[in-house]
Amino acid sequence: MIFRCAAADPADLDRALAYEGDRPVEVVAALTAEAIREELAENRLRPEWIWFAEDEEGEILARALWWGRTDSERPVALDCLQVRAGVPDPGALAAGLLAAGHEAFGTLPLYNVSLPGDWRTRPEFAAALAWRQEAAYAAGLTREIERLRYEWTPAAGTAEPTGRLVFREATDEEFLDAFVRLSQGSLDVATQNELRSMSAEELAREDMEFYLDCPGERSWWRLAHLPDGTLAGLAIPSATPYHRNVGYLGIVPEQRGKGLIDEVLAEITRFHAAAGAQRVTATTDTVNAPMAAAFDRAGYEVTQIRLVLEQPSQA
Repeated sequence: MIFRCAAADPADLDRALAYEGDRPVEVVAALTAEAIREELAENRLRPEWIWFAEDEEGEILARALWWGRTDSERPVALDCLQVRAGVPDPGALAAGLLAAGHEAFGTLPLYNVSLPGDWRTRPEFAAALAWRQEAAYAAGLTREIERLRYEWTPAAGTAEPTGRLVFREATDEEFLDAFVRLSQGSLDVATQNELRSMSAEELAREDMEFYLDCPGERSWWRLAHLPDGTLAGLAIPSATPYHRNVGYLGIVPEQRGKGLIDEVLAEITRFHAAAGAQRVTATTDTVNAPMAAAFDRAGYEVTQIRLVLEQPSQA
């Protein structure tokens, strides 16, 4: 078996793009060659991030596509993993392909697997996920986080301000302090995991850097205060390369349990709606029941389950 990327020869790229994953069930809808070329044109997919496995006769048996931001030096996430039907051990073949890509990248990008909400009751989807999990685990992506992907559209409407919170701009230092405070007692699994290997301030700086690098504008960010000036939380409307996004939101520990998260989410939704957004996406962990309930109340609908497979934090 030969593992290689599609960067060495233009013909390799054409072959990799023409490959069709012909397993009966794909966990995610396979990207068309046209869609892949559009991503290549935007530099979010690159020939060196498209890898395939071929046998001695030159038949492509598997394909992996890694994705990154336009200015990423290395890929951020594995976006698509396919193995041809009839391969006797798809997990082993996919693991070898991921290992080859990881070695070339010098890093282990996370793997986002998109699933329908009822995938556990559908054996074909459970089987399609099983060999992908096997491959990811073998390649070092052994930590799983299951997330709900939500979507808001104008048909859901927006809530009017109630006056319970006042939103204002703030300095980077004030936002850094708010990030630190929000991490305390957070139900977000990624936050909990990261705090096992770094301080709350280190994580806050990483979070701020992440959102500063997102397509959304820094000028969109707001702190949320009670009318008397007491800090209640923060609202960070953001964006992806494709659409508006909720970004980051939360309530400081001493103000939780009062329904204020609804006010923060409503502020973000109003902001995007005022800008003419036709779709606003958001994600939260399946175990974060309070946040999921807030999205439900705000008219956001679950569109898929996202299983994140990633490398455990290094202590």
